[in-house]
Amino acid sequence: MARYTGPKDKISRRFGVPLFGPSKALERRNYPPGPHGLRSGRRKKSEYAIALGEKQKLKFIYGVLEKQFRGYFAEASRRRGITGDLILHLLETRLDNVCYRLGFANSRQGARQLVNHGHVLVNGKKLDIVSYQVRAGDKIKVGARASSQQLGLRMLDLTQSVPLVDWVTLDRENMEGTVARLPETEDVDSPVNLQLIVELYSR
Repeated sequence: MARYTGPKDKISRRFGVPLFGPSKALERRNYPPGPHGLRSGRRKKSEYAIALGEKQKLKFIYGVLEKQFRGYFAEASRRRGITGDLILHLLETRLDNVCYRLGFANSRQGARQLVNHGHVLVNGKKLDIVSYQVRAGDKIKVGARASSQQLGLRMLDLTQSVPLVDWVTLDRENMEGTVARLPETEDVDSPVNLQLIVELYSR
């Protein structure tokens, strides 16, 4: 399966929650898309279907594919702690997500493109691996190239009204952010039941 690049409002309507930020389409039509959208919500879903939906929501939010997601589950299962919380922690500490949290892009998809195109430095070195796991103390900065600086300024202007999460700090003037600490589960407002995802993969 390739990464989803279709209409985001359609996906948000399917799951009934704004997965990619505020959705006017979801506010106007809070039922699934398609000719039977209004009636489809009346059918009772199986436990498997509900759990599968939770997994799909998390994958769409962070823009990861099934193989990548299974890798995160396997890694979380090996670590000590609550598996669902650890999956969320691994996704939150991806470089593209941290750039999004810092306001270097107004969407995770935009942040992924920013990193892929070499506009981001991590601890002074250019890094174009979107899945790179940041650590506490890492410094993420917009590159010095004119195109990078122009893009960074435009994005920071667009996102200046978006509150910064507690676990990162931002120096807007120098377009540099620091991972002050690693995020906790309570730092992430996620519309997903993580326990159902763990149960789905544990079957």
